[in-house]
Amino acid sequence: MKSFKSHFRFTKQERNGIFFLVLLIVLLQMSFFLISTHTLNKGEEVIVDVMAQQQIDSLKQIALADEGREIYLFNPNFITDYKGYTLGMSPKEIDRLIIFRETGKYVNSVSEFQQVTQISDSLLSSISPYFKFPEWTQKRSKANVSGVSDSNQKNQPIATNKIIDLNKATAEELTRIYGIGEKLSARIVKFRDRLGGFLVNEQLYDVYGLETKIADKTLKQFQVLSPPSITKLKVNSASIDELASLVYISKKLANQIVAYRNENGPFETLQDLGSVPDFPITKIDRIGLYLSLSND
Repeated sequence: MKSFKSHFRFTKQERNGIFFLVLLIVLLQMSFFLISTHTLNKGEEVIVDVMAQQQIDSLKQIALADEGREIYLFNPNFITDYKGYTLGMSPKEIDRLIIFRETGKYVNSVSEFQQVTQISDSLLSSISPYFKFPEWTQKRSKANVSGVSDSNQKNQPIATNKIIDLNKATAEELTRIYGIGEKLSARIVKFRDRLGGFLVNEQLYDVYGLETKIADKTLKQFQVLSPPSITKLKVNSASIDELASLVYISKKLANQIVAYRNENGPFETLQDLGSVPDFPITKIDRIGLYLSLSND
């Protein structure tokens, strides 16, 4: 027992040496850990030149072919994470498309797909032949990706140099404008029918739910070419029911107009309607299209 204890008896210098040796080992371990962590967390972006990217994309396609996966025609708007992975897209490229779709928008061409996802030209060229967009989104000069030509002319997009009468446009034609779906096109037609036809282009902005930028885009291809003939109401003698028959005037507002007229006398100008409580002064130009003064 005494001989066993003798092995663990150290002089002061030996104990100091052991302490510094252990401390040195600990410091070296910590340094190695910090250096490794710093290297992994640098997050430096790897820049790949065009040639290298093309080779990477080619290898991805070869790998897919080797796995025996057959690619069928598909609408690229509905690419899932797994589908994008099998096509060779990176997670960031897939996420860009998903975020774009969450806004309620769609990509309607190969160029738009690349603009949204930012995929490389080489990868785009290898997967775009399998894209199948709705037929009406395709340009006249582009062949259908399925190899079948579209002989139905009504499904062809509107030529940019041809203006269509907004009062004769069908709901289907209106959906050819990017941003207008079936519900919104039906709402435009319904609003037009309630008006009895648009009198001026600006009335398109009054369609509920139609964004200004979409209306601007629509008016580049659709305009009022044949406004309907109407009989204006004489605002100084029209009844409450007659005024309320106009799309822009509710029954409550019609009551207020007649009450104001009875209290203050006939309106001298249509601009005086702005003095009526709750009158939508921003739409007075449109409402004025349907009204006249008694001395007109």
